[in-house]
Amino acid sequence: QLQLVESGGGLVQPGGSLRLFCAASGFTLDLYAIGWFRQAPGKEREGVSCISSSGGRTNYADSVKGRFTISRDNAKNTVYLEMNSLKPEDTAIYYCAATREFNLCVFEELEYWGQGTQVTVSS
Repeated sequence: QLQLVESGGGLVQPGGSLRLFCAASGFTLDLYAIGWFRQAPGKEREGVSCISSSGGRTNYADSVKGRFTISRDNAKNTVYLEMNSLKPEDTAIYYCAATREFNLCVFEELEYWGQGTQVTVSS
């Protein structure tokens, strides 16, 4: 069974940092581009960042550029999202998702989704 599992979410104060993890089971992530997406209550889902299968290409939403960094370790079958200088507006459920092509990630055409991890930024 192909599965993605997110972890690392939690409650953090504004200006703080969190590192999210996206782990795969049932398949190897190195064949897939991976994206991070988020959805806040009452809002539409938003693309946050994508990374190509090799890690050589990345992209970011304007709202997180300079604060978030996506990376991957294919040997560990894991993708990371390092989030710094967090703001209350970053509060959302964060999902990782997989697709075969980097451009499909950018256009949010994903094949597999995780269940999400809650990130709350509040004082």
